[in-house]
Amino acid sequence: MKQGTLIKDAIIVNEGIEVEGSVLIEGRHIAKIFLSEIPDDVLKSSQINEAKGKYLIPGIIDDQVHFREPGLTHKADIYTEAKAAIAGGVTSFMEMPNTSPQTTTQKLLEEKYILGSQKSLANFSFYIGATNDNIEELLKTDPKNVCGIKIFMGASTGNMLVDNPETLEQIFKRAKLLIAVHCEDEPTIRKNTSIYLEKYGDDIPIACHPLIRSEEACYLSSSYAVHLAQKHNTRLHVLHLSTAKEMDLFTDKGKIGKKRITSEVCVHHLWFDDHDYERLGNKIKWNPAIKTRYDKEKLLEALLNNTLDVIATDHAPHTLEEKGHTYIKAPSGGPLVQHSLNVMLELHHQGKISLEKIVQKMSHHPAEIFQVNKRGYIREGYFADLALIDPKREWTVSKDNILYKCGWSPFEGQKFTGKVTQTFVNGNLVYDEGIFNEDTKGMRLEFNR
Repeated sequence: MKQGTLIKDAIIVNEGIEVEGSVLIEGRHIAKIFLSEIPDDVLKSSQINEAKGKYLIPGIIDDQVHFREPGLTHKADIYTEAKAAIAGGVTSFMEMPNTSPQTTTQKLLEEKYILGSQKSLANFSFYIGATNDNIEELLKTDPKNVCGIKIFMGASTGNMLVDNPETLEQIFKRAKLLIAVHCEDEPTIRKNTSIYLEKYGDDIPIACHPLIRSEEACYLSSSYAVHLAQKHNTRLHVLHLSTAKEMDLFTDKGKIGKKRITSEVCVHHLWFDDHDYERLGNKIKWNPAIKTRYDKEKLLEALLNNTLDVIATDHAPHTLEEKGHTYIKAPSGGPLVQHSLNVMLELHHQGKISLEKIVQKMSHHPAEIFQVNKRGYIREGYFADLALIDPKREWTVSKDNILYKCGWSPFEGQKFTGKVTQTFVNGNLVYDEGIFNEDTKGMRLEFNR
């Protein structure tokens, strides 16, 4: 009987280098990495997975997704979106609290973890959400098995806006685990919205979105969050930054594990710009808004020089019917988790970013920032969360291969070069050339805190 799985002769992209080698998986973990000759006993006792010419990367850890369960499952659910993630090489995700009911108590948080254990093929963690009046619930959170506290400093999500200055002071002062923030200044957005409502009525042109949810709205809020974190020495992670101006707030380019303030950019802010609104309309209506080509270029520059630490998605599905409403009524957000790696691979093919940097920002750094236990790297003794990529395979996004429950993607019709062929989660081959093995579910992430 075969004792393990040997991924043989892959191009391993890991910890800043590319090297041909083989990886032996036994049980849930990476047992051995071979960079030279493989012993005969290993060859004889292992199930061989020939990977010549393919890239082997550590599974992607997406630190910001909205899988819509419970309560909003007509758009998405944990089962469908985790499958889409797996097909895109994402082996672990951290999901947001703006569900129905909102995840703002320990009881509701644990109920969500039960859903994850029953439904998710990927590994999972769930944020607890802050409100203006639940600080005692936040302080009960166990840092070892919950990724963080989420604060919406901008009304992207109904009544989860935290806008009481004293509440924010107390959370930043007293929280013992990482705080992740959505930063947009609500008074600025309201003022801008009223201007465009007066001019256009409800049917505001989508091109006005980055003028309403403006650079100023982003900067005012993110600079306030950074100020609070510096004042209280809070462990802060600023999500989905979208403007060139905000890059001046992040001056620490040192070792990721030493930073008290870290930052994230999402794939849609690296790929799209305001010229794309005419073509795609509300399909690319996100909060924060996609902004100018200059902003897009400066975000990539900041990613490359380590001002920005993480690439994520903010995967947030809505139905096409919902997206078809007029500007004011159309919700913000879109599905991305199946295609995030392909977006970055395409930027690599364009000569804009190295494979090593992609792996650093999508696998290594999320693991370091959140102190995830034994994930994010290809290392002996680590969990075998791995993705194999055929770098030459060309494919086009179409309704036939979209796995999101909402059934659409802003990348429909886009031709990509490079495709995930196999994904391992905790040593299990969960995805193999379009076929899913659903016998074993993912694990709850643990954190070394």
